[in-house]
Amino acid sequence: MTQLPKFTGPEICAKPAFEVVDMLCKGEVSPAEVLSASFERIAAVEPTVNAMPTICPERAEAMIAVMDGDTCRPREWLGGLPVAIKDLTEVEGVRTTFGSPGLADNIPVQSGDLVQRLEDRGAIVVGKTNTPEMGAGGNTFNAVFGMTRNPWDTRKNAGGSSGGAAVSLATGEVWLSQGSDLAGSLRTPAAYCGVVGMRPSAGVAGGGPKGMKFHTEAVSGPMARSVRDCALFLDAMAGFDPHNPLAWPAPERSYHQSVLETSETVRVAYAPDLNGFAFVAKEMDAHLRGALEKVAAQGGTVVEDCPQLPALDTTYRTLRAMLWAAGPGRAPDAVQKHFKATLKDNIQQGRDLTADQIYDALAGKSVLYDNMVDFLQGFDVLACPVVGLPAGPVEQEFPREIDGRELTDYLDWLKFSFLSTTVGLPSISVPVGLMEGMPVGLQLIGRPRGEARLLQVARAVEHANDGPLGPIDPNKRH
Repeated sequence: MTQLPKFTGPEICAKPAFEVVDMLCKGEVSPAEVLSASFERIAAVEPTVNAMPTICPERAEAMIAVMDGDTCRPREWLGGLPVAIKDLTEVEGVRTTFGSPGLADNIPVQSGDLVQRLEDRGAIVVGKTNTPEMGAGGNTFNAVFGMTRNPWDTRKNAGGSSGGAAVSLATGEVWLSQGSDLAGSLRTPAAYCGVVGMRPSAGVAGGGPKGMKFHTEAVSGPMARSVRDCALFLDAMAGFDPHNPLAWPAPERSYHQSVLETSETVRVAYAPDLNGFAFVAKEMDAHLRGALEKVAAQGGTVVEDCPQLPALDTTYRTLRAMLWAAGPGRAPDAVQKHFKATLKDNIQQGRDLTADQIYDALAGKSVLYDNMVDFLQGFDVLACPVVGLPAGPVEQEFPREIDGRELTDYLDWLKFSFLSTTVGLPSISVPVGLMEGMPVGLQLIGRPRGEARLLQVARAVEHANDGPLGPIDPNKRH
């Protein structure tokens, strides 16, 4: 059993979300009591980690005040459970900065569709979690709020761009935290902070970026401390929405119920470097192999194999560049003039694309999708690293090498995230123990619209590796 750091916060903050929701629905604890515990924990740890720089206690209390007392609710009901929302998603009346100085005083007059859905289903928003500017980066820092620190070692980075979301979970500030993902933006922080981060298929957990309803590469997703809680949160996010052209109906059997029916006889293909596509440190590969050996020991099948992934790098980078040019690249000049250099570069890459590059990316995406679908006929999931090396110094925007192999930009560090995003298949980061005292995550990529089975396999992996982890007190070492 993994020896975990201590946790000294309120007892209820350490309980799993599904258990707290059950307590709320039975009247064993009130929403006000749970909210008070959340804000007590936020006050205790924020000076150390800077995960949730914006909180909204008055709004949260007002939301509780108008909740009715009916506890007989459908499966997606959260019963007054506090949740956190990433600072890329609008919350009515709450400062929403996108981590950008040009939007430092932005206060939306309307919440995003996903926030409205969650609040309609009994979620209480307690605050906004920190993110790199416009979500561009694998390390969470910005000129508005500064840097978010990894609670397992505050000298380390928390990953990005949902770094604040991951830390809010790992420290017990909240039970569920919304993230979003384009280049591993919820998978990387989940891996570095010892929590679960799921990137669903487009349309399963709400729409994509505001004003880009047909976009499929950037999606919202659930983050939690366990696979079971992640499934619970996905149920609260899921369902058809006529305003979202990609919306997918909720399944007949809830995701949470599917996880409870997990079998250990899973079929996993492991691709340590995706056929040489991405770099992985030797110690990371060794740790992940050890984690998968535990899955095999409990009845699973693990085979080292990988589909062909032609032109994945250029296909992904083209699709990503299109988003930056079409989104932040069309922000008012008063906002863009403050953008950091990395973000400006991303936007310019999109503006410089030729029509042929775009055509090639669209065609390449189809080839990659077909290859993955054919490959996964023989497996439940494709497993690979989330990132190729452990978390680095919080002051470092991105690592420059892995085992002596040079990285040319921060995307080279995040290349394991490209595949799921490009082909639109669901993926998840699951903690698989500690390496030198820091969490390690294993990425699992599932079949088309295969969220339920993906969650089941993730639970089997979690189970085999003594999960879940946390929450923990921050290990202050800076």
